[in-house]
Amino acid sequence: MATRRHRPGRTLITFFVGVAIVFGLVALAGTWKPALGLDLQGGLRITLTANGSPSDENFDEARRIIDQRVNARGTTEAEVTAQSGKYIVVEIPGSTENRRELQELVQRTAQLRFRLVACSSDSNTGPCATGSPLGRAPLSLTAEPSDKPKNKDKDKNDPSDTASPTDTTSPTDTPTEPEDEDVAAGAGTAEGELAWATAPDQESIALYNSLECNDDGTLVQTDAQGQTTPAPQEDDPDKPLVACEVRGDSVIKYLLSRSVIEGTELSDAGAGIPQGEVEWAVTLDIGNDKDKAHPEGSTGGEDDFETISEQLAETGRQFAIVLDGQVLSAPVMQAVIRDGNSQITGDFDEQSATDLANSLKFGALPISFDKDVTTEDIGPSLAGDQLSAGLTAGAIGLGLVMLYCLLYYRGLGLVVVSSLFVAAGVTYAMVLLLSESAGFTLTLPGIAGFIIAVGITADSFVIYFERIRDEMREGKSMRVAVETGWARARVTRFAANTVNLLAALILYLFATGAVKGFGFALGLSTLIDLAVLFWFTKPLVSWLAQFKAFNSGRKWSGLSPETLGMDAPVVRAPKTAGGNA
Repeated sequence: MATRRHRPGRTLITFFVGVAIVFGLVALAGTWKPALGLDLQGGLRITLTANGSPSDENFDEARRIIDQRVNARGTTEAEVTAQSGKYIVVEIPGSTENRRELQELVQRTAQLRFRLVACSSDSNTGPCATGSPLGRAPLSLTAEPSDKPKNKDKDKNDPSDTASPTDTTSPTDTPTEPEDEDVAAGAGTAEGELAWATAPDQESIALYNSLECNDDGTLVQTDAQGQTTPAPQEDDPDKPLVACEVRGDSVIKYLLSRSVIEGTELSDAGAGIPQGEVEWAVTLDIGNDKDKAHPEGSTGGEDDFETISEQLAETGRQFAIVLDGQVLSAPVMQAVIRDGNSQITGDFDEQSATDLANSLKFGALPISFDKDVTTEDIGPSLAGDQLSAGLTAGAIGLGLVMLYCLLYYRGLGLVVVSSLFVAAGVTYAMVLLLSESAGFTLTLPGIAGFIIAVGITADSFVIYFERIRDEMREGKSMRVAVETGWARARVTRFAANTVNLLAALILYLFATGAVKGFGFALGLSTLIDLAVLFWFTKPLVSWLAQFKAFNSGRKWSGLSPETLGMDAPVVRAPKTAGGNA
C-alpha cells in the first residue's frame, strides 16, 4: 500500500495565500492603526444620577444592563462602575462618532413598553386620517417557528380567558357614551386598550394632529406664528402617547394606547436567520417567567399578548415597541401568538436586527435617572512613557527569545525567528480587522496578553524541536525524525493550547473591563499560535529536511552529533603481535 506523500510546499503556499487575504481585507478597511482603549487614548465619561433612593439590588441590576448595552456590539472594553449607590459612571473609549452612538445608547433610561397603534402617519386610514402612505411595507409580527406546543394548559373555550372579536368597537361605529365609560373602566388592560385603539378619545386625536416629528425623531409643535418649539412628553404608562419612529430615511408619527405590556415581561430577545429562511429576523419571548409578579389587573404578559394577537391578527393593525418615548418598531400582527414566542420579520439586515434585539433585551431599567446627564472628555490614564516602556520591554523580551533560539538551535533557530515574525504579522492584522468590524480596542492588559503569547509560541517550537532531536538520538534520519517527532509533539501542544484557550474563555466570559481584554488577547494569540505551528512551522521544517545542506548533520544545522549530545565513534588502533597497540 502506497504511503501518503507529504507536500509541505503546497501547505506553505496555501498559508501565505490566506495571510495575503487577511492583509487584503485590512487594506480594504482602510485602517492600519488599531483602536486604542481608555488607558491609551482616553474617551468620554458619562455620569448618570439615580432618582430617589433605589435599592442595592435594583441599582446593581441597572449597572449590569448598562454595561451589557455598551459592550453588546463588541469588545469595546467600556468601563461601567457604580459609585455611592447614587451614580453610574460609564467611560467609553473610541472615536467621536463611536462615542456619540454609545452616549445615546447609555442615555436611554426609560422603561421598555408595548403599546397599541391607534393612528399612524404611515397610513391615510383610521380615526386620525391625516397622513399619506409612504409606500413602504411595515414589519410583520408572527409566531416564532418552534417545537414548543402552541396551546397552553387552559380551556380556550372559556370566554373569560380571551376577548371575543365582538367585544371590540368597530372602527366604523360611532362610540356611544356607555362604550366610552366601558373603555375608561378597562384602561390599562388589554381588552380596554384594544377598544380604545379603534376609537381613541378626541383629546388624544387633537394632540396627535398638533404635533410633528423632526428628522431625528423628536416631537415639535407649531404655534400660530409658524414657529416650532420642542414638545417633550412624559412616557407615562397610564396615558396615551404620541411618539415617532425613525425608519431609514423616513420618520413615522404614531398615536399609541396606554401601555399594555411592560418591558419587564420580556424574557428574552435575539437576532438571527430562522431555519429555512434567508432574511434576518428579531425573536421575542414575552411573559414566560411564571414566577414574575404582574401589575394589578393584568394576567401576565403572555396572556395579554395572546389576547392582543387574537384581536389584531390579520387586521393590518400594528403593535408598537416603545423605549424612552420613541418607537423602536411597530410591526403588523399577522398571527395569533399563544405561547409568548414570536418573531419580527421585514426589511432587516444583520446590523439593524442586532441593534433592535439589543435595545429590546437590554432596554428596561429597574430605576430612573435624572434627565441632566454629565458628560466630559477624559485623557488616557497611562502616560506615553509608560506605554513606550511596556512596548520596549516586549521588544527586548522578543529579541532575547530569538537570540537564545538562534544560539541553541542554530539552523532550526531560523525557523523560530521566521515563525515569530509570521505570528506577529497575523496577530496585528487580526487586531486591525477586529477593531474595524467588532469594535475591539487595544489596552495595555491586551498588549500584555499578546506579549505572554510570545512565550506560548516559543514553547511550541521547543516541544517540537526536542521531539525531533530525541528521534535522531535513536538513530533516525532528519526526514524521518521530523514526521515521527511531529506525531508526538502535536498532541502535547494541542493539549497545552486547549488549557490556555479554556483559561482565556473563562476570563472573557466572567471578567469585566481590562481583564476581559486580557483574556480575549490571550485566546486570540493562542489560536494564532496553533495556526502558525500547524500550517507554517511544521511544513517549513519538513521542507528544509529535504535538502542535504540542512539534514547532513553539519554543526550549524543544530542537528550534529555534538549538539544532540551523542558521542562520536571511537577509532581504535589495531593490536600488534606483541599485544601492544
